[in-house]
Amino acid sequence: MIRPARPEDVPAIAQLVRDLAAYEREPDAAQATEADFHTALFGPEPAVYAHLAENTEGGVPVVAGFALWFRNFSTWTGTHGIYLEDLYVRPELRGRGYGRALLTELARICAERGYQRLEWSVLDWNAPSIEFYRSLGARPMDEWTVFRLTGDALAELGKG
Repeated sequence: MIRPARPEDVPAIAQLVRDLAAYEREPDAAQATEADFHTALFGPEPAVYAHLAENTEGGVPVVAGFALWFRNFSTWTGTHGIYLEDLYVRPELRGRGYGRALLTELARICAERGYQRLEWSVLDWNAPSIEFYRSLGARPMDEWTVFRLTGDALAELGKG
């Protein structure tokens, strides 16, 4: 079952983000708190959204994975799209279709709203995910390089 996140899901989302950071070999990089996620997802002006995959085997729903996303905009198409910030399924529940179901839901939202793109990044070494995404028809944007400003460089540039 795929459903939008609810406020009571924030602890599970925060844990899944920490689990994802560990999987991506950056366990100390996940510094967001439950309060941060609550504000971002359910505060007065939410700009980020999440969907959860639930495993209902055994009668008690267990969060199997999540997709955290936000709207972006293409100046080329003149329409919004979805940028998938994180997609993660618990290792013990992989291979059961949860990742595909989460991406299917985001694709459905795109189609329903007239969005032209569903985009995300994947680490170069993450071969299982790359293979999975290719199996869905997704293609890498090989000619593009992601840039990021953080920390002192961001602060310095922001000073003008």
